[in-house]
Amino acid sequence: MILDPIPTAPLAPMADGAGPHVVIIGGGASGVLMAAHLLRDPQGQARVTIIEGRNMLGCGVAYSTSDPDHLLNTRASSMSAFPDQPDHFRDWLATQGIATGPDQGDGFVSRSTYGAYMASLTLPWSHGDGPRRLRCLRAVCVALAEDGCGVVAHLADGRAVRADRAVLATGHALPEPDPEGLMQGSWEQGPMPDRDDRVVIVGSGLSMVDQVLSLLRCGHRGEILVVSRRAQLPRVHAATRLLSIDIGDVPLGAPVSRLMAWLRGLVRQAEAGGGTWRDALDGLRPHITPIWQALPQAERARFLRHAASWWEIHRHRLPPESAAPIRAAIRTGRMRLLAASFLGVERDGEGALRAVIRCRGGRTQQRVKCAHVIDCRGIRRDPEQNATPVVASLLGAGKARVDPLRLGLDIGPDAAVIDAQGRPSDRIFAIGPVSRAAFWEITAIPDIRNQAADLARRMVAQPVP
Repeated sequence: MILDPIPTAPLAPMADGAGPHVVIIGGGASGVLMAAHLLRDPQGQARVTIIEGRNMLGCGVAYSTSDPDHLLNTRASSMSAFPDQPDHFRDWLATQGIATGPDQGDGFVSRSTYGAYMASLTLPWSHGDGPRRLRCLRAVCVALAEDGCGVVAHLADGRAVRADRAVLATGHALPEPDPEGLMQGSWEQGPMPDRDDRVVIVGSGLSMVDQVLSLLRCGHRGEILVVSRRAQLPRVHAATRLLSIDIGDVPLGAPVSRLMAWLRGLVRQAEAGGGTWRDALDGLRPHITPIWQALPQAERARFLRHAASWWEIHRHRLPPESAAPIRAAIRTGRMRLLAASFLGVERDGEGALRAVIRCRGGRTQQRVKCAHVIDCRGIRRDPEQNATPVVASLLGAGKARVDPLRLGLDIGPDAAVIDAQGRPSDRIFAIGPVSRAAFWEITAIPDIRNQAADLARRMVAQPVP
């Protein structure tokens, strides 16, 4: 679905109200969810300005793809924007005439469809005859400042937006495009290679799967070489029966080794009842944030070193419809998984592109001739080196700091941004992937919607400072 561009000028007049005016930096899924939860306040008091540099609200990196083979990795039945309306997304699909498979909502729809759903969430407040409580600016926010009256968002075109509070919803920290043009990012829309070219993909997670599916859809015949340290694919979704886990049984603050042993015990319990490891992991989901927040810093670091990659391939799974062509490509030799470290990309004396790798257990480098290298190494990028302009401005001014493990900004348990002196702000907050350091599992819609709903309730209930 092609969405209307975000208007730039003139600005829609904002309704007066006693509630807060909140400026949201970022109009991807996190920003739209935040706006929707603020605006659906039954008292109708909050006013919202969304600042987004792209043309489409709600899409961001995750949902801006147009390839119909790029599917959500969560069933439609779990993707409502509102925790108190679990059928909201399925009802919207029905109004659009979009089928969700034989299981009545337990299928996997395309990510572009979900982007259209996200965009639809703001329509009641930006169109129609009622008070205009939402305005959307197509602009880049380059700085965010606090003053005695609230916050001021400074835009790249020289305009400024004054509000009572601000929410950073800037999404994943993404690296800039390769300046030499030797490697394409998984988020970039580059030209498709010739059908017989060898393509090297770095990383074997969900982004890799999308790239391979796009290549196969276009009839690619050359070898697709997938390089990752462990050569492990995301596991595949299957029917689950959630294992009931009481928070009182969770060993909060225990060392990672004990937590892993406890989790293995849950898996054995699920299997003894006729289920699978999926039942244990999915039953654990409501407790992930308190487990993470109770971990000492040294134990968090140990988890990231030794267990995070294994956690992610089991936690973030593939729809069966996506797994089938991947398996077929491996079986026929069109795709090859290689356990190796990626060291870089270069051109040889003849101008040919070569990926430099070192196979696991080996000591010598190898140079693999190819036509394209695609970087699908995931979302754990340095948050300072790859900061957006507004985040870089906050870091430079000491109004924010990076967490010690460099997962994202340092954020309090109430989503408040913490400054360089360790003080939480009462005006600037962060949600979604930018707050990952504090919440860990905050990249999927079911988690972000809960975070947005909680923050919106507190913003509407608390007096404006």
